[in-house]
Amino acid sequence: MRTSATLVGDGADIGKARHLAAAFLTRIQAEHGLPVSQRAMDLTQLVVSELVTNARKYAPGPVLLDLKITDGTVEIVVRDSDPVLPIARAADAGRVGQHGLEIVMAVAQGFEARREPVGKRITARLALADDPGGANAGRRPL
Repeated sequence: MRTSATLVGDGADIGKARHLAAAFLTRIQAEHGLPVSQRAMDLTQLVVSELVTNARKYAPGPVLLDLKITDGTVEIVVRDSDPVLPIARAADAGRVGQHGLEIVMAVAQGFEARREPVGKRITARLALADDPGGANAGRRPL
């Protein structure tokens, strides 16, 4: 269960990516009966938006977005042409903007940034269903 898209740099990339993520999770829920919480739907769109925004901002060329269901999670993979790995900045309440990676790392159960032969691959995993106790599971390594 996966879907992919190549985003080519027009002004609608971020919206297209969010729509693709929502449609994918809706289809997974309807066709395969997998539970997808509203929280998972919202956070998936947020993470996709943040990762695609960063790729569009810092890397020339197309951005590849892959979404895959694995072991009760949605795996979000964004590939771009810039080999420089992102680094989360220290918290700074006075800083306006540039909190995207911090947000992604805070909500994801797994996060990885890896150089590839051309550019890099950023992977984040989010649980599809909320914990029965209502809590979000902590981040685990990929």
